[in-house]
Amino acid sequence: MAEAIIIDGKEFSSNLRNKIAKDVETLKKERNVVPGLAVILVGEDPASRIYVRKKEEMTEAVGMNSLSYRLDADASQQELLDLIQTLNNDPAVHGILVQLPLPKHIDTPTILEAIDPAKDVDGFHVVNAGLLAIGKPTLVPCTPAGCMMLLENNLGSLQGKHALVIGRSTIVGRPMAQLLLTADCTVTVAHRHTKNLEELCRQADIVVAAVGIPHFVKASWLKPGAVVIDVGINRIPAEDPAAKAAGKTRIVGDVDFAEAVKVASAITPVPGGVGPMTIACLLNNTIQAARNLTPVS
Repeated sequence: MAEAIIIDGKEFSSNLRNKIAKDVETLKKERNVVPGLAVILVGEDPASRIYVRKKEEMTEAVGMNSLSYRLDADASQQELLDLIQTLNNDPAVHGILVQLPLPKHIDTPTILEAIDPAKDVDGFHVVNAGLLAIGKPTLVPCTPAGCMMLLENNLGSLQGKHALVIGRSTIVGRPMAQLLLTADCTVTVAHRHTKNLEELCRQADIVVAAVGIPHFVKASWLKPGAVVIDVGINRIPAEDPAAKAAGKTRIVGDVDFAEAVKVASAITPVPGGVGPMTIACLLNNTIQAARNLTPVS
């Protein structure tokens, strides 16, 4: 059997951002609206700062307004709630994103539920989660949305496929399962504690790994010809002895890629697979929100 097709998330996301940039121009001309994305960062977490900066750069690159808000790590929950309410009421803001994780003294569910569901471009609000659960159009969490785009681009119709989602988080696993159900897949949701996980995996035409454990899914678990979407982003020690001694790390996924590529028909690499899709889908959600909030007059 030939090695798997490598699903290139970088190329796909680049094409998606190009399309979004054209849609932004159309929205400006037809409705005199520039989509605005507000990103709130609380504290100085290094990884969050890098991720927020990338979001801001890509927002501006597609012609949207990037609105940044920084709060100190000791900012109160009420300060954050007040800022969200101000943004909820601002007609120039079409998308609101609060960068996670938040400091421990702030209750994350309370913050996420304070965001206007129409501006919830992360797709985490209970209203949007409920709409997704019953198969209604809504703003969908960005990573699962990106996974679906990659799957549909590779397979076309997903109707009748057996999909296994390994992971049950509200950010990836659960919304991913809902999207697959809406696409007429037969869906199994599993996790690290699932019994007979290997057997379930061997039955699946599609495997989405979002469990957060390096190389958790082995090639021997896969059905030959399965399509594998690896959502995992795990840092492990570098392979090179000198780099390892220096404390350097490398990023790997939840799937043993080197072996799985010999069994699957198509697979996403880590990095370069699902990761680039997340910000592109955030921008896609923002333009969707802008359209919804500014109907044609």
